[in-house]
Amino acid sequence: MLTPLRRSLPPIDVSGAAGAASCSLPARYEAVRSAREFTRTALGQWALDERFDDVALVVSELVTNALRHAVPEAAPGGHERPVRLHLMRWNTRLVCAVRDPSRISPETREAEDECAAESGRGLFLVESFSDTWGWHPLTGTLSGKVVWAVFLLRAPVPAGALPEPALPVED
Repeated sequence: MLTPLRRSLPPIDVSGAAGAASCSLPARYEAVRSAREFTRTALGQWALDERFDDVALVVSELVTNALRHAVPEAAPGGHERPVRLHLMRWNTRLVCAVRDPSRISPETREAEDECAAESGRGLFLVESFSDTWGWHPLTGTLSGKVVWAVFLLRAPVPAGALPEPALPVED
């Protein structure tokens, strides 16, 4: 699943991930809330609480898009096909990836009605709040696609590397 993602980004050693978490989400819009809660828990465990707002917004958009566009497309007849959320953390980046059962590009969706046009800002938000994003079709035994977003993380500052704060000079 991560091979095309690795080709699209600077080298990422999957085995060197500092943390990874994944959850399967049902094909219901209530799953967006579950995805946000899952994201809050994972970021808290990784001491990335300050990134929650941006990451949760992107996760919400990616999961909503998968539920709205990919699940109905790939699951005719009411068969429930889950969406899967993956969060992977390295020292300098966080990757959010949402797997869904459709192979249709998220960029080729046309606004078919006024409701779709109003809700069509999701990928613009993903682009605005993440450092980069993309998608790729799955290969092998998995079918569908993965839509991913990358957040660059500040490198941890070693102890003693910060300068001492300047003290005000009194006359």
